[in-house]
Amino acid sequence: MVGRHLIDIHDHLRGELAELRELVSRLAAGTADPAAARGAIARMTIRSNNWTVGAYCASYCRVVTGHHTLEDQAVFPHLRRSEPALAPVLDRLASEHVVIHGVLEELDRAFVTFIADPGDFRVIEDAMDALECTLLSHLSYEESQLLEPLARLGFYPDQVG
Repeated sequence: MVGRHLIDIHDHLRGELAELRELVSRLAAGTADPAAARGAIARMTIRSNNWTVGAYCASYCRVVTGHHTLEDQAVFPHLRRSEPALAPVLDRLASEHVVIHGVLEELDRAFVTFIADPGDFRVIEDAMDALECTLLSHLSYEESQLLEPLARLGFYPDQVG
């Protein structure tokens, strides 16, 4: 049950990443203008999160940041106390969170710059490629390393899979 919940959260992040990739592709192809894309993105984000944010990228950054903050502040300390042998895995995952947040910030800056002054789209494409690579690799590694311990230990003390 706990492992399935982690996969569900990760699948949601993967789905939103795919939607962001599709939007970036449409902007690059010129089949969506930035203002219309921005409106579509805001509606998509508000639909599930009730955020009044003008750009999906900023909202997506918040979703990922919230997920990682919960892991860093609650789930990882619980796992570290319950199973000290997981320390190297948890250290790597926490370190990857920092890297992913830097990549998210770069993508956000690229989007803001492009919307303000449409021009060279390669900056957004490069930032999107970096996000896709780092986030998907991170999610896969986390699942491969933590599904079994989470099934035994739960996300929090006194919660077992």
